[in-house]
Amino acid sequence: MTDDIGFWGVPLAILGGAIRVSTPFIFVSIGECLTERSGRINLGLEGTLVFGAMSGYAVAYQTGSPWLGTLAAAFSGLLFGLLHGWLCRLPRVNDIAIGIALMIFGTGLAFLFGKPYVQPVAPDLPTIPLGFWSSMPQVQAALNVNVLFLAGILLAFATAWMLKNTRVGLTIRVAGDSADAARALGINVNQVRLWSTAAGGALAGIGGAYLSLYYPGSWNEGISSGQGLMAVALVIFARWNPINCLYASLLFGGAGALGPALQSVGITSGYYLFYAAPYVLTLGLLVATSSRTRAMPSAPGELSIIK
Repeated sequence: MTDDIGFWGVPLAILGGAIRVSTPFIFVSIGECLTERSGRINLGLEGTLVFGAMSGYAVAYQTGSPWLGTLAAAFSGLLFGLLHGWLCRLPRVNDIAIGIALMIFGTGLAFLFGKPYVQPVAPDLPTIPLGFWSSMPQVQAALNVNVLFLAGILLAFATAWMLKNTRVGLTIRVAGDSADAARALGINVNQVRLWSTAAGGALAGIGGAYLSLYYPGSWNEGISSGQGLMAVALVIFARWNPINCLYASLLFGGAGALGPALQSVGITSGYYLFYAAPYVLTLGLLVATSSRTRAMPSAPGELSIIK
């Protein structure tokens, strides 16, 4: 940012940062929202996100197509989701423990197979210049929007509509609210949760592809910084509503952009502390919205974290 825009440099930088940083949160949180609405929690999304970032980057580099890389990331996430869902169908298996194991497994696999792709440069995902109407470079940079961000907005509203107005959405909600009621209606609860977890994994893989193919736009072992786990907390804060997941993702994205935005206008004191803003915000929001005296009315009844 240059000094000629003065104070407006900070909100513009936060706006641009919120758009860039929030996109992985949008996909991962909506995917986890689907999974949890079916009555299962997937703590392995961090591993899915990292492996999706690696596989998407590797395929994009080998093929020269970022879209093929994104498809590969979605497919790898789908496989991780299917594995998680299949393991959780076994008797006396805890879905939280399985999620933690798959988080470690996915991250380890990504580090193992991703070593050859740390240095090579893969093609980036395309962007849409929504700031074309302004002559200010700062506005143009802030509104240079990646296609996946716009797809994430559409996905949030489409998922909310699907859960509320379609037979598939009703099936998912019944399986998540009461397994006994679902079975009485002839619904195969295990199948519903299996495919909901698979869909959530595929979306987490797309979120990983965004990280490696656009922002920050490279593959390295520290690319995620815990975003998969934060997305699980975000879903709880959003009360299992896909549209609220979109808003919460933008909020978290803005918090993540706070440090670079302040640095861009010369505020460097305590610079590294600002990078902790998303994590502090996550903790603060969960504490502020929790209660010992009242249950969360929108929480799926079969979800293990509320039992």
